[in-house]
Amino acid sequence: MTESETDPSAKSFDDLRAGAEVGDSEAQYSLGVAYAEGIGVPQDAAEAVRLYRLSADQGDADAQVSLGLMYANGFGVPQDDTEAIRWYRLAADQGQARAQYDLGVMYANGFGVPQDDTEAVRWYRLAAGQGFADARYNLGVMYATGFGVPQDYTEAIRWYRLAAGQGFADAQYNLGLMYATGQGLPQDYVQAHMWFNLAASRLTGEAREAAVGHRELAAGQLPPDDLSEAQRLAREWDEAHPR
Repeated sequence: MTESETDPSAKSFDDLRAGAEVGDSEAQYSLGVAYAEGIGVPQDAAEAVRLYRLSADQGDADAQVSLGLMYANGFGVPQDDTEAIRWYRLAADQGQARAQYDLGVMYANGFGVPQDDTEAVRWYRLAAGQGFADARYNLGVMYATGFGVPQDYTEAIRWYRLAAGQGFADAQYNLGLMYATGQGLPQDYVQAHMWFNLAASRLTGEAREAAVGHRELAAGQLPPDDLSEAQRLAREWDEAHPR
């Protein structure tokens, strides 16, 4: 699927509407995105649901997961976790990474299904294997806490590092904690400071305050040269990973 086929701003709305009316599932999905997000049209969740459903009924995995999200959040339809699960599963079975992640979340929390950490891990792993950063982070949490898998800090760090490398702030923060406490790897305040610094630059509110607080605690453990090194590493990481 090309960018012009999925980005509602890349095609004229007349073209999208014409395609949607003759049953083009990609046009139906793209027009649904436009209505869901208010791109070029007034935001209309109910119309987004209608269009997503037309596309989803034809097997479009992106439309299926989007319809699942509408049911999970009660946007344009009454909130219904069971329906959300149904649409997530249809998309997840086609290999749609976001749907696999969302299905994992539903199992982890017992939304619309019996709570099952093992099943949550299974779906997170499928999405994480496709590079989905949220799933990589959640899989790291499962290994760190021993939910659904035997507790394994080394595996937790591996998944945190992959998500952190994608700029996922919560993973950067947790990786900083692992370095600061020496869980699963040698204690290293330079690395801890670097990851807390990166997380603080991406987080907001109380989460940012926590990252800043831990960064300052790490700074208090470092001599000036090591603190400068930690700051340099954070700058270089940011330059190599433009947002």
